[in-house]
Amino acid sequence: MKTTKTPGRYACILLDYWFKRTFGMEGRQRLLMLFLQEVIPEHRIASLTYAPQEHESPYPDMKGIRVDVECTDEDGTRFVVEMQLARQKNFYERALFNSTFAVQEQMVSGRDSYDFPAVYFIGLMDFSYHDGSDNVLYRFDLREWSTGERMTDRIQYIFLELPNCRTISPESTILEKFCYALHNMENLPGKPEGFEGELFRLLFESAEIATFTPQEKIRLENDMRTERDLRNQMAYARESGYEQGLEKGIEQGMEKGLEKGMEKGMEKGREQGREEGREEERARMVEELRKQGIPEEVIARVTGKAK
Repeated sequence: MKTTKTPGRYACILLDYWFKRTFGMEGRQRLLMLFLQEVIPEHRIASLTYAPQEHESPYPDMKGIRVDVECTDEDGTRFVVEMQLARQKNFYERALFNSTFAVQEQMVSGRDSYDFPAVYFIGLMDFSYHDGSDNVLYRFDLREWSTGERMTDRIQYIFLELPNCRTISPESTILEKFCYALHNMENLPGKPEGFEGELFRLLFESAEIATFTPQEKIRLENDMRTERDLRNQMAYARESGYEQGLEKGIEQGMEKGLEKGMEKGMEKGREQGREEGREEERARMVEELRKQGIPEEVIARVTGKAK
């Protein structure tokens, strides 16, 4: 008999609807503002107004986009906040593309100069691009290569790699504690010691299942079941892809090894084969999930394969 994990005290608020419920719904501006203030301490925020999540493309042959959360502060600065569950190829490039809509729309709205307010793209990642790193926060902007001179401060990118915050100590920053809580929320029995202040109070209150409506509890159970099934299927796909890739890689490696050295060729072949195998299995998995009627947005978030 298949069993379903019983939800604990807190919901996993990284899942699509629950992330938007926590940070992107009316009444949640204060929590979002406190979070953004920790991420961008040099920019003071007094108030936030939510902006539309849908962005239409100015070109007829190109699709528009939908972001998780977008808002503006009192001086017009825009904040685009995205949550990505699974590692995705070209995620940085996708962030760059999505951020340009927030820039362009400021000009479309009637501004007669290019002196538009800044745009911050904040990407929360439940995976690490920097394996083995303990660094949670990565910030990028446009600068001159040799001198470091900033070209402009009107577009900046901030990425938080949640799994990199593996443990908490008395020396941990508020932002590190926040990332640790997001990554581990559904497994926490209560608010950890030292997680004090309004930011953490609002965060844990928003995730407490006991405060959910009956309809929200049903939705949470369904979302958890879908997420778990998808992750199990992806785990199987990765394992199967590794085995197929290894076999293919050995074959390719031996062929190259005969020409340029057996040891070097086999290693390169294994690496290439594993990657090809994973990609093939991921593509097959996406098609299978589509046949089962799983929403495209859920598939993209869990498999890391863009819609």
